[in-house]
Amino acid sequence: MHTVAVIAFAAFYAAASLLWHVPVWVGLAYLVVSAVCFGAYALDKAAARAHARRTPERTLLLLGLAGGWPGAVLAQQWLRHKTAKPSFQAWFWVTVAVNAGAFIYVAAHL
Repeated sequence: MHTVAVIAFAAFYAAASLLWHVPVWVGLAYLVVSAVCFGAYALDKAAARAHARRTPERTLLLLGLAGGWPGAVLAQQWLRHKTAKPSFQAWFWVTVAVNAGAFIYVAAHL
C-alpha cells in the first residue's frame, strides 16, 4: 500500500505538470530530497544495527515533510525501517498529507 502512495503521487505530479505547468525543478527537488531522505533512513538503520548514535526521528520527519517522503516510503519498505512504530508512522503520514496538500496548493497557484 505504501508504494502505491508513491506511484499515485508520481501520476498526480505528471498530471499537475501538464495541467498547471509545474516547473521541472520542482520534480527534480522531489527526487533530490527523496534521495537524501532515503540515505538518512539507510544511515539510521545501519546505526540501529550497530547500536550507534541514531538519526533523530524529527529529522526523518522533517526531511519527509520537505518533499523527501517518496524516498522515505521506499526506504521504509525496502530497508524494513521505521515500519513497526505506530507513533512514528502516524506522524509520518501527517507529514505526507501536509506536503501533498502544499504541493497541490502551490501547483494550482503558479
